[in-house]
Amino acid sequence: MVTPAVPNVSVFFVSDHTGITAETLGAALLGHFTGVIFDRRTFSFVNTPAIAQAVLREALATGSRTVLLTTVSAPDVAAELTTGECAVVDLLAGHLSQLERSIGVKRNLAPANPHGVGDPGRYHSRMQAVEYTMEHDDAQSVRMLDLADLVILAPSRCGKTPTALYLALHHGLRVANYPLTEDDYPELELPKAVAPHAARCFGLTSTPQRLSQVRQERRPGSVYASLPQCRQELRWAENLYLRHRIPSLNSEAMSVEEIAAIILQTMNLRCSTPMRTQ
Repeated sequence: MVTPAVPNVSVFFVSDHTGITAETLGAALLGHFTGVIFDRRTFSFVNTPAIAQAVLREALATGSRTVLLTTVSAPDVAAELTTGECAVVDLLAGHLSQLERSIGVKRNLAPANPHGVGDPGRYHSRMQAVEYTMEHDDAQSVRMLDLADLVILAPSRCGKTPTALYLALHHGLRVANYPLTEDDYPELELPKAVAPHAARCFGLTSTPQRLSQVRQERRPGSVYASLPQCRQELRWAENLYLRHRIPSLNSEAMSVEEIAAIILQTMNLRCSTPMRTQ
């Protein structure tokens, strides 16, 4: 039996601004086509017909099936992208037309900037949250833990840092993360610095096999990366969470976005308020 070839498709995310919206919406759509290999490229600030023509030339030169996923507002620029043989999917047109009808207001044709500073107060709060989270990464500091919106606990290499930074950058949350070590396990007590803040703690775990694989990339052949060590640390961590009623999640095979969404829902977290100075 001949196995059918996996189709290859070139996808150009084309935006008149940063490209983040095109990538986010486009990735959500592409995720429904699991049997296709996508070669993805992003073109930002495509805001003149001349730039659009250059992008179209690159698309036509790929030599493969190419789809343009666009978030371009200016009609003349958007029209230029449709002059070739590539399929063009406007990610905003239908939604914007529906919104116009629903709210009775015509949209602004100038390029949108959903990822700009916007509300200065909210933006400043997010930047403060990122600074706080970086200072409190991996227990580098336990200063001002009372200001943390969340404290993530986990054995080393279970995804604490990327999850904490994602929550800070995208949700404006002040997140401290604290590694669980063998010193914390024998009595199954929370680290002294963290214990007063147990109500704001969330635990991460993994599987021994996955944790060992990740640690081997960092310290090949070490006891730290061995399967028995990983199995023991995870068992200790799970017992610690259970003893102190700390909600937890197995992060194996989960994206940072998925982990963050579950934490937000479980802990009922909302965007942080601006941090007071000390």
